[in-house]
Amino acid sequence: MRIAVLALAATAFALMGLAALAAPDRIVTPFGMRATAPAARSEVRAVYGGFGIALAGVLAWAATGTGGAHAGAVLAAGIALLGMAGGRLLSRLLDAAVPFYPVYFYLVIELLAGAALCAVA
Repeated sequence: MRIAVLALAATAFALMGLAALAAPDRIVTPFGMRATAPAARSEVRAVYGGFGIALAGVLAWAATGTGGAHAGAVLAAGIALLGMAGGRLLSRLLDAAVPFYPVYFYLVIELLAGAALCAVA
């Protein structure tokens, strides 16, 4: 079960990261944003691309062991996802309602993935 959770999360982060590196505008367009300026594309590539690829690598590495740093890496990734979900929930309290996709769709994914990673840490 642990390896399956880590493999799924690592794959998802790798795919998101690669997509952000290759086509940054496509990553933010569903949220009503545009990454047309060079600085905006750089930001998307860094936050969604570079971070996603790095987290995929960390989770793949974490799958090779179970103690100490391996468990800590998985727990940190899980908490990071739960933090992202918390930000979305706060935004729901402070901002106007939005359609289910993309905001709540990703909220559900972040809550499930975050909880799963914390559980297998």
